[in-house]
Amino acid sequence: MGLDVLVFLAFMIIALVIDFKAHQNDQEITLKSAGLWSLFWVGTALLFALYLLWHDGKASMSLFLTGYVLEKALSVDNLFVMMAIFAWFDVPEMYRHRVLYYGILGAIIFRLVFVLIGSGLLHLSAYVEILFGVLVGYSCVVMLKNQAKEEEEKIEDYSQHLAYKLVYKFFPVYPKLVGHDFFINKTRLSELERSLEGQDASDLHHQSAFAKAKYIATPLFLCLAVIELSDVMFAFDSVPAVIAVSKEPLIIYSAMMFAILGLRSLYFVLEVLKGYLVYLEKSVIVVLGFISLKLILGASKHLFGVGLEIGPSASLYVVLGVLGAGIVASLIKPKQC
Repeated sequence: MGLDVLVFLAFMIIALVIDFKAHQNDQEITLKSAGLWSLFWVGTALLFALYLLWHDGKASMSLFLTGYVLEKALSVDNLFVMMAIFAWFDVPEMYRHRVLYYGILGAIIFRLVFVLIGSGLLHLSAYVEILFGVLVGYSCVVMLKNQAKEEEEKIEDYSQHLAYKLVYKFFPVYPKLVGHDFFINKTRLSELERSLEGQDASDLHHQSAFAKAKYIATPLFLCLAVIELSDVMFAFDSVPAVIAVSKEPLIIYSAMMFAILGLRSLYFVLEVLKGYLVYLEKSVIVVLGFISLKLILGASKHLFGVGLEIGPSASLYVVLGVLGAGIVASLIKPKQC
């Protein structure tokens, strides 16, 4: 398994460096560019899957691909939330990739913590599997309730978000975007004050919080903080579902990471396609229901001798089949607005 870890880290680091070098400049991401980068990340994941097939066998590859597809599908809802957050903060298109990049770095750390804890718990007892199955089933219920409320959808006020309030508790916040900067210092603040006229400059000058602070947050950092905390909350749903696929931490974490690393590009693709893939969320709910049953039936088989073990290949086929059906249904019969 030591070689698997080294290969995984090599894939991750090389791909991240390539992505970072390619998106150093602030610019709007076109659909063509987002599509090509999405293919790049999918290709990277498939290359790692081929390595697992060669080194560890078909079962490991199937588990990895099942976890990868599942995390990718579950992330769609998270991306729609990010779209709403960007719209509320009025973040220009050219800065969104930068915010997503740092948001993904945070997700890498939090997912590692959750996976280590979750996979450790799963090894304790088959009863924990049943608990995880119930949690995944609860996620299905929550998603169904959210869909039922779509007709009464209201724009959320993110100024009431916990992350928003925490940022204001620890930092003064400049009232306007300052390019792609998350923070500004006193020198930059002085430059901005000189560029303002009349009352605005006077108001900034007399704010003691600005005068005392070493660093001042910008609305872009507020946006990043809200996205980060929203992703942590999302992880409480997605991590148990992916852990249900395999008890091996490397398989779980690598599947989640390759899926998450491609989310920035997928975000810009979904911005265009969100009006078309209207049945995808329904298919995700069905997949979560399947994963919930898989966990509960598997644990029941171990504990009571009554249940069903669903193998890695069968799980992969079910997940791919259900999600594929949701996409095809969306394309053939789009929902009437």
